[in-house]
Amino acid sequence: MKTVEGKLERLRALLSEIDGVVIGYSGGVDSTLLGKVAADVLGDRAVCVLASSQTYPSSEVQEAVETARALGLNLLRIDTDELSNEEFAQNTPERCFFCKTELFTKLIEIAEERGIPWIADGANMDDLQDYRPGSRAAAELGVRSPLREAGLTKEEIREASRRLGLPTWDKPAFACLSSRIPYGTRIESPVLARIDEAERFLRALGFRQVRVRHHGTIARIEVEPDEVARLASTEVRQRVAQKLAELGYTYVTLDLIGYRMGSMNAVLSDGRGADDGR
Repeated sequence: MKTVEGKLERLRALLSEIDGVVIGYSGGVDSTLLGKVAADVLGDRAVCVLASSQTYPSSEVQEAVETARALGLNLLRIDTDELSNEEFAQNTPERCFFCKTELFTKLIEIAEERGIPWIADGANMDDLQDYRPGSRAAAELGVRSPLREAGLTKEEIREASRRLGLPTWDKPAFACLSSRIPYGTRIESPVLARIDEAERFLRALGFRQVRVRHHGTIARIEVEPDEVARLASTEVRQRVAQKLAELGYTYVTLDLIGYRMGSMNAVLSDGRGADDGR
């Protein structure tokens, strides 16, 4: 079995075999490691593309920009507009397929303009166990996943990032705000903004891994299991309840199981797992 360093060398070797790559970059642990290694191997022929839209908080975008600047990545910012795509806005279980199709299509256009042969994403080995319609979009459009090709798991990516001194090595998992909305509930700008403000408030209270799941008039809050008791304490509970009531939620609930990836997929009956880092 290869060590983390051995898999990093495999990643470097994969990247050294090509003349350039356009990477879908979010500032998360996976795409940051891929972007950094690609930049070390390919220089400016590694282009990290950061997409901004209503489905991602501006704070996440800004943090991604700052990380790219600190690491010297060749960053290009673009805008996407998933909500204008009715197939995305309807919020079926295939939602991420339409989102990734738009993103990857834009990356292909950028690559063609610059004469760059590769498009890549940050998918890893663990993603093979999850329900990820975005991966189907990648496969259909010829997008490669170098981290997966190198055999890297999420835990190994974090360890590799730590060894390389990347600030994202212990960054909490994040997914677009649309993943807080149950399938079948239309995705709309005001709802995304409400979820964003609610989660920012909770993070300001010191909760690192947070999801505010939107169920109409009900907000279902997920935090790490060992943080459930703190959120349920009288002072914190009252502050959170008041804030979310101000945001328009009639009922505010605490999920006693705590944060887990893909909790919105519990309604799916065909055994599919987590959806794109939810």
